[in-house]
Amino acid sequence: MDSFSSRFRPHLLRPRRRGIASVNSEVRDGIVPAADRIAQTPHTEDREPRGANYRTVALIIACAMFMENLDATVLATALPTMARDLGVKAPEMSVTLTSYLLALAVFIPASGAAADRFGAKNVFRAAIALFVAGSIACGLAPSLEGMTIARFVQGMGGAMMMPVGRLVLLRSVAKRDMVSAMSWLIMPALIGPIMGPPLGGFIVTYLDWRWIFWLNLPIGFAGILLVGRFIADVREPLQHTFDRGGFALSAVALGCLLAGFEMASRSGSGRLAASLITVGAVAGALYLRHARRVDHPVLDTSLMAVPTFRLSVIGGSFTRITQGAQPFLLPLMMQLAFGLSAAESGAMTLATAIGSFGMKGIAPRLLRRFGFRSSLIWMGLFGTAAYAACGLFRPEWPLPAVFAVMLVSGFLLSFQFTAYNTIAYDEIGKERMSAATSFYATFQQLMLSLGICMGATALHASMTLRGHARPEFSDFSAAFWVVTMMSMLALFANLRFDEKRRSRDQRTRRVNVRDQEPASGERRGSATTQAA
Repeated sequence: MDSFSSRFRPHLLRPRRRGIASVNSEVRDGIVPAADRIAQTPHTEDREPRGANYRTVALIIACAMFMENLDATVLATALPTMARDLGVKAPEMSVTLTSYLLALAVFIPASGAAADRFGAKNVFRAAIALFVAGSIACGLAPSLEGMTIARFVQGMGGAMMMPVGRLVLLRSVAKRDMVSAMSWLIMPALIGPIMGPPLGGFIVTYLDWRWIFWLNLPIGFAGILLVGRFIADVREPLQHTFDRGGFALSAVALGCLLAGFEMASRSGSGRLAASLITVGAVAGALYLRHARRVDHPVLDTSLMAVPTFRLSVIGGSFTRITQGAQPFLLPLMMQLAFGLSAAESGAMTLATAIGSFGMKGIAPRLLRRFGFRSSLIWMGLFGTAAYAACGLFRPEWPLPAVFAVMLVSGFLLSFQFTAYNTIAYDEIGKERMSAATSFYATFQQLMLSLGICMGATALHASMTLRGHARPEFSDFSAAFWVVTMMSMLALFANLRFDEKRRSRDQRTRRVNVRDQEPASGERRGSATTQAA
């Protein structure tokens, strides 16, 4: 056996527990939020499950994850029909997506502290109840404003539901069962995006779009009962005082900035948008000053001094702007420009989810073969080109060709997220993992939201300049190309990875072992394989 093969033999490598953080970040890029404070889970060799069998606990949490993930992917297909019933233009429905993601960005950093203070079981159950309450409000919403508020309430529940759910699992399952438990947990995150678009199209075409939210009720009510019956009240001592001041400042900053960018896409709202962005910028500056003065800020900006973490945040942020715009722009184009029904649109936009799913088994091989820097540079360029090609869609394009371009686009974008999410935590110590997951998850939500805002603003600006009452192919082309240019900026971060890292072989070696269990015949593989 040559030296290269010997270097990568799994049984010679020492497993690293902290790779679970990269798994959670990868799941987040499949719509589901990343977990917070995972590094605070006690790590003992003889830990036994508390209460129910780990499969039961994992399935309960997985059902909540499936409910949230399905809700998010189903909704995008229904936006044109919802806009018609609520009496607004289709591009204005972007606020229903950004309000949800904004709630995630604001409240995810508080999820771990809430679980430690009130008990993970109680917070998890309350989060499901809040998500269900938001679903009821969405189903009854009479206007766009009411829908926006209801979606924000849903997002508050989602921000607590998934991170705390993972925390329950990690604190309740024996180490020897963790790989199996995580596989039960992650599968819904992969199934949801595949089922969401066609299911949403079916509901909108043959039923009523409000059934998208009614579907959450039986799953949510069953989840509340099962949590009370099978999940133990697992608590851990508070590690430090929660940063209430920082939480308030970050909430104001994120809320005002995203609301301002969202308002910028609406006619006659320029002054209000400018005011909100100004308030958000001031609050953000005050938060940065605050974060330097406290020991445990809610969002630890000092993490940006870690080279690989900083480059992953910067490069991933530019790429996620493109990813955020994709599920908003594609269904609108399919229905408003191509004239497809909601069911046909859902079947077409399924391509990006299939592409993402197909990437899971290939990414580890590519990273081992070419390393992070080369992979991110070339996949970033190819992914940007594939997404820009969506702006070239016209009626004369055969639908199979459209489907193929969307498939490739989903594959390449998902590969980039896998690489970013894996390497981001490579130089983060266990004692800072909680802060790193919180910071990274917040930026994931923020950039996805910003992508929707930029896509909606570019679409609206093109319609205004061309005098179109409803978006046409040329307007969608402009929107696609504006958000695609943001992905190109990630190249500058990708080019710097080698300057801050060890050799490619050493870097890839660390990826291969990130989520393995001790060698005893059980499953082995890279962090990205475990994420799949």
